Amino acid sequence: MFRIFRILPLTAVIGLAAATAVAADDSAVIADGMLVSVAYVLSVDGEIVESNVDGEPLVYTQGGNQVLAALEAELAGLRAGEEKSVELTPAEGYGEISTDAYQEVPLDMIPESARQVGAMLQSPDFPGPIRVAEIKEEAIVLDFNHPLAGKALQFDVTVLSVEEAPAAPVPALAPVPTDTPQ
Repeated sequence: MFRIFRILPLTAVIGLAAATAVAADDSAVIADGMLVSVAYVLSVDGEIVESNVDGEPLVYTQGGNQVLAALEAELAGLRAGEEKSVELTPAEGYGEISTDAYQEVPLDMIPESARQVGAMLQSPDFPGPIRVAEIKEEAIVLDFNHPLAGKALQFDVTVLSVEEAPAAPVPALAPVPTDTPQ
């Protein structure tokens, strides 16, 4: 079953000036394995669609596949306090729109309040939002493409900190039982 998924509009963001925290060691550069903290504004066609400026920073491990690979590549080599504007093509971002990602489902599978083109749904069986693309007499066409698929992305990033990532904890070892009598 599907639930309604709401995407809330973001307040306008003037700039990245509010992102002022920087790491004490400003000599560290973004490289694989480094823990990176950034403030960013994501725009599509000149309109801000997401921002964490004045909020919690985005923290990720460089090379850990936690952010878009093309964005990681563009940020490599930067230090805390540096800023960069990055433009990604649809292929570098969330991919091109795939016609295979459209699926027709019976009308009664969709909550009545979401039976309108553009409504956003979510399902426990799918990791992202699902958009209602078309309403037919007996069915609804759902779009499983990422909402930013097919769009060029503009990131304005300020690096807040770059530091060594903490070591992964080593699992505790347990003795192996032996079948030999003592």
